[in-house]
Amino acid sequence: MPKFHSLRIKEVRRETDECVSVAFEVPEGLKPEYRFIQGQHLTLKTKLDGEEVRRSYSICASPFDDTLRVAIKKLEGGRFSTFANEKLQVGDSLEVMTPMGRFFTKLDPANEKHYVAFAAGSGITPILSIMKAVLQREPKSEFTLFYGNRRTDTIIFHEEIEGLKNQYMGRLSVFHVLSRELQGSGLFSGRIDAEKCSAFCDMLLDPQEVDEFFLCGPEAMVHDIRDTLTSMAVDKSNIHFELFIAGLNGKAQQKQERKKAQSVNAHIQITLDGNSFEFPLTSGQDTILEAAQKAGAALPFACKGGVCCTCRAKLMEGEVEMDVNYALEPEEVEAGYILTCQSHPKTDRVVVDFDS
Repeated sequence: MPKFHSLRIKEVRRETDECVSVAFEVPEGLKPEYRFIQGQHLTLKTKLDGEEVRRSYSICASPFDDTLRVAIKKLEGGRFSTFANEKLQVGDSLEVMTPMGRFFTKLDPANEKHYVAFAAGSGITPILSIMKAVLQREPKSEFTLFYGNRRTDTIIFHEEIEGLKNQYMGRLSVFHVLSRELQGSGLFSGRIDAEKCSAFCDMLLDPQEVDEFFLCGPEAMVHDIRDTLTSMAVDKSNIHFELFIAGLNGKAQQKQERKKAQSVNAHIQITLDGNSFEFPLTSGQDTILEAAQKAGAALPFACKGGVCCTCRAKLMEGEVEMDVNYALEPEEVEAGYILTCQSHPKTDRVVVDFDS
């Protein structure tokens, strides 16, 4: 199970005017707990104005870099991101959850793969981790990155990416796509969308010769690229994606409206760390996670958006309906796993096990 530990900040580095990266000191005794796989994320927790705030940020280092670092882009109205960009200092401490996430594929030095990534804005964070790890661990593999931003000065990790291009010449190709700055070719102007993806596949790569695709950025971009690649007969199992901000789509909103009108008076039993506790869930508007929190239970969670999978548990008895699911694989759903932050009971008794 994921756990929080207080970690001291050893560096706050300005990456762009809107983004900082934060590196943590990990005590020797905690290093095994903070070993991570490329593409994973950390959930950070602190109190702002007396209220607990937690946010998840992807690790931007490679597992072979011997550092634990995340990037935090300042968002308009974002309490934690504004705090991190304006007030966080070396020597401060934050509660940091042990690494989570499954946005990766297994690396093997014998691999001779071609990886392609589409990223936009802060979506570069896990992609950088994956890209560096592939280049370091798989000397016969190649990596191609399509990276969208507004202007050159908003490109996060610009110098580091250029340094990787020089270090891994012939194995790393990078194409910057800018929406508010003219470039020599219209191909690299505008936003990364379905049309751009099709053009890149026509002119720069053969999708059938790509072994793994990684997509990270705004929800609309990720879905556009995924659907375009699928239409080109790319195997869905080779398309890996992660959303940074997952909004409720119309279907999910309709589900919530139905639940408001058709609530279920349910009895919920939760098992966590070998202990079981029970509570009623009488409102169709509450998820199992929300109802458990109101009952005083400290369940693991991070994003509450169906993205990070921190709240994953196994449904042992009863039925639930999830608003959205961006994290669980079809075989996990088939095996009975649910995201408690998205699950509403459909039966009067529901038993959920976080230990399974």
